[in-house]
Amino acid sequence: MPHMQLFSSSELDSLREAGAVLRACLNHLTSHVQPGVTTIELDSIAEQFIRSHNGATPGFKGYHGFPHNICTSVNEQCVHGMPGERELKEGDIISIDCGVVMDGLHTDACVTVPVGEISKEATKLLDVTKCALDQVPNILKAGVHVGDISSAIQTYAESRGCKILRSLTGHGLGSDLHQYPDIPNFGEPGTGPQFEAGTVVAIEPILSLEDEQVVSASDGWTLSTKKGSLAAHFEHTFAVFEDKCEILA
Repeated sequence: MPHMQLFSSSELDSLREAGAVLRACLNHLTSHVQPGVTTIELDSIAEQFIRSHNGATPGFKGYHGFPHNICTSVNEQCVHGMPGERELKEGDIISIDCGVVMDGLHTDACVTVPVGEISKEATKLLDVTKCALDQVPNILKAGVHVGDISSAIQTYAESRGCKILRSLTGHGLGSDLHQYPDIPNFGEPGTGPQFEAGTVVAIEPILSLEDEQVVSASDGWTLSTKKGSLAAHFEHTFAVFEDKCEILA
């Protein structure tokens, strides 16, 4: 039976260090998001930033053959967007997903940011997706079920008119980037595995204005909403303790 990876205090310190680099990297990248910037330029900035911190390496590069350091998903692209020569333009939204490894342990986080002025609908989507993730720290601790987290995200998102991209989930973290358990963004309270003290997980609401389904691009990585609706993605790495959780990235 699968089990959650548990971490010692020294390993959690490594994950905290990796998480601090990751959060700083996302803030740094956000400051470079503007019309005319290409997604491959953001990828280069990310790699330089991560490698400038002693012991930190990009968590995505080379993962199952992925050739870049970040995922850059623009507008209807929801996850795993491949950096390239696409120039950002006024009114776009871009999800920047990034991972940092320290001492062989993975952290993972994402933000979705506006490119200049964006529409009211896009602003609402970003706000709801971020606030859906903000529900988690109030709930997550040892003994809580995966379904408790999933239900809280679903309830918040759907009550505000957004759709859950149901095939995309959060996940455990540790010696691998994706491991047990999967953490859907929809579900029933009291169902699924219970979180254990000392584990680390990535929780990531991925919402759309209209769609619940995704389609894959010919590059084999980029996933987009089926109807072309805007999508947003926010993600934190959390450490779970007996009576609380801690945001690592």
